[in-house]
Amino acid sequence: MTLLAIVGPTASGKTALAVHAARTRGAEIVGVDASQIYRGLDIGTGKATEEELGSVRHHLLDVISPNESFDVAAYVRHADASIEGVRSRGSKVVLCGGTGLYLRGLIHGICQAPPTAPSIKATLLERIENGELPALHAELARIDPSAAARIAPNDKQRTERALGVFMTTGRPLSDWQREHAFAEQRYPVAYIGVRWPTDVLWTRIEARVDAMLAAGWLDEVARLRESGYAESLQSMQALGYRLLSLHLDGEISLDEARERTIIATRRYAKRQRKWFRSMTEITWLDGPVDIARFDEIVDEVWKQEDV
Repeated sequence: MTLLAIVGPTASGKTALAVHAARTRGAEIVGVDASQIYRGLDIGTGKATEEELGSVRHHLLDVISPNESFDVAAYVRHADASIEGVRSRGSKVVLCGGTGLYLRGLIHGICQAPPTAPSIKATLLERIENGELPALHAELARIDPSAAARIAPNDKQRTERALGVFMTTGRPLSDWQREHAFAEQRYPVAYIGVRWPTDVLWTRIEARVDAMLAAGWLDEVARLRESGYAESLQSMQALGYRLLSLHLDGEISLDEARERTIIATRRYAKRQRKWFRSMTEITWLDGPVDIARFDEIVDEVWKQEDV
């Protein structure tokens, strides 16, 4: 049964389309988002509310606690289990999210580069804890510029992994990935992408950040901190959470936290657009999406599928 994947940058309107497709066709949604898997990170990650979902089932929300680790391999395991469950109920699957790395791992498999040697991993994690992430990313840019170009400078986990692979094997991670080539096709899939003119997307991102703040995002961050979840955790690197933590610590104003969150989100959207533009198999729809045209494409994808 073909999976329908709805992709695009943050604030493009993916979730509403996924809910519409699922509700009108008895399908279920499987999330493809690296931050929505954490319990308690709700407002700032843009999780669909119960009111928005209605009767639609949405998998891979609230999978783990904020202090637990999660990576592509863990995502693929959870997504595989969710997809198997949906199919066992005779339903179709809508993938929805903007984490391209997770989507690629699910559809094309994971590059099996050797694990980082424990002593090397420990050293890298210690350096990150000591505030050396910018220096580590610069080192990565020297030894594996291809990987560094794909990894955000503030991405602790992927920077540590890429450097660790090189220091353990003597080969850049990008070499292992080219060898793997992501040629495996684990599931049949059809992609629909949502795109907006840059200026409109930037406005939507600003409006979304403001709506999240109005909905209580700052209180959400305060509750997470009160529960003992430090800003150094992988989960708390989600867009905006660290900046709001800085505000709660009195280091920056709320206005500065807002502005910097908007800038960071726009940068992330740029990386998402670049990632998805490289996928020639995506059928793109311009926002605001013509729902009739969207339905035509979805029906074409699933017209031969058994319910």
